[in-house]
Amino acid sequence: MADKITARNEDYSQWYIDLVRSAKLADYSDVRGCMVIRPNGYAIWEKMQAALDRMFKETGHVNAYFPLFIPESFIAKEAEHIEGFAPECAVVTHGGGEELAEKLYVRPTSETIIWSSYKKWIQSYRDLPILINQWANVVRWEMRTRLFLRTTEFLWQEGHTAHATPEEAQEEVMRMIGVYRTFAEEYMAMPVIMGRKTDSEKFAGAEETYCIEAMMQDGKALQAGTSHNLGQNFAKAFDCQFQTKDSGLDYVWATSWGVSTRLIGALIMAHSDDRGLVLPPKLASRQVVIIPILRGDKEEVRAHARFIAKALNQKGIATFVDDSEQNSPGWKFAEYELQGIPVRIELGPRDIEKGICIAARRDSGEKIELQLGEELPAEVQGLLDAMQKEMYQKALRFREENTVEATTYEEFKEAVEKGFVIAHWDGTPESEEKIKEETKATIRVMPEEAGYIERYGMHEPGTCIYSGNPAARKVVFAKAY
Repeated sequence: MADKITARNEDYSQWYIDLVRSAKLADYSDVRGCMVIRPNGYAIWEKMQAALDRMFKETGHVNAYFPLFIPESFIAKEAEHIEGFAPECAVVTHGGGEELAEKLYVRPTSETIIWSSYKKWIQSYRDLPILINQWANVVRWEMRTRLFLRTTEFLWQEGHTAHATPEEAQEEVMRMIGVYRTFAEEYMAMPVIMGRKTDSEKFAGAEETYCIEAMMQDGKALQAGTSHNLGQNFAKAFDCQFQTKDSGLDYVWATSWGVSTRLIGALIMAHSDDRGLVLPPKLASRQVVIIPILRGDKEEVRAHARFIAKALNQKGIATFVDDSEQNSPGWKFAEYELQGIPVRIELGPRDIEKGICIAARRDSGEKIELQLGEELPAEVQGLLDAMQKEMYQKALRFREENTVEATTYEEFKEAVEKGFVIAHWDGTPESEEKIKEETKATIRVMPEEAGYIERYGMHEPGTCIYSGNPAARKVVFAKAY
């Protein structure tokens, strides 16, 4: 119940953990650093997965599956890649009761094992492009974990594509970060900033990394998706060459892109409140709960509730009835608020007499009187659509209200405790690292969106917030998860 949840303004981190566990989204596992995703949480992941999978296939991608275990020799082929992942890797040294001749890495990401296959599959430009996505689990040996946001094992999707030209590869990179942005904003109701990472923040082995960054309700940033231009690095590591159209030889151009179950954490922190989970209707596996007020002729009330549920379900609105008598209506109201069911419909004998029902929105708490009849499904769908739109607008207003521009380092240090800070950076890793050391804030993104660039003058030259040296552009700083 909601009374188990710490208030956000008391302890935001504890509020998050309390909510995840009270809403039965996930729980700690007996395996260190791992989590159990409970049915309520997995239902959200299934909705995310279904939407993303459809979007991937609409852009020409197909699904495949590659091994969980990666030979050490494969990992070692791409030096920058292994250097970036070595501290996080889990390694199998024994199997079948014997020491392995070659160690096997438990998949931290799949570039190397996939490119060993691509080398076999690609001989000519006619074999390109390859557009493959994989739904899988990965293992990264995290020292400090938090449910959904950072665990030793987590679920994700990882796209891996191969192209004949650098232009095609870059087009793919931008297409997929655009898919992630659309998903975040249209399904998660979560505004994001799309752009590039700095060299120090990019993916190990990538030429460039693009990302989407979202603001959580505590003002911190959360990276919600990445798309990497890998250049020819992995093709060269695995000697993956192809015959070009003019009968020459060239190395294949590569990309990879991915999102994970940390999106569930983002969804929670972007929208939820002290009463529990708040879900955008598009990602709710159960969009409407009908709670009959069982007085008088109970069976008549139940019959009306089931009739309404059937009518809503026939129109594609996922609806269920809780007509159990073990708990009071008040208990049910609180429980389904905790679980984030977008719309609650209350229906009692007096309502039936009047030909109405009462619908309550989870996001705003607003109660609306709706007429029973043929128009009810359209009215309920209208509530869900309004809720989806207004949740996005609320999150966008919050981000804008908590984004400031800083021109001095003192202003910067104060502002970065509260939200996003836009400031000039001289482009050097030295200034970037010093700011991180002194404030724990990092450069989250160098925006690539025309609207954002114009609004904040991101490409206007100025003076670096830290060094005082000339700076060619502004960037977005924040503390982050």
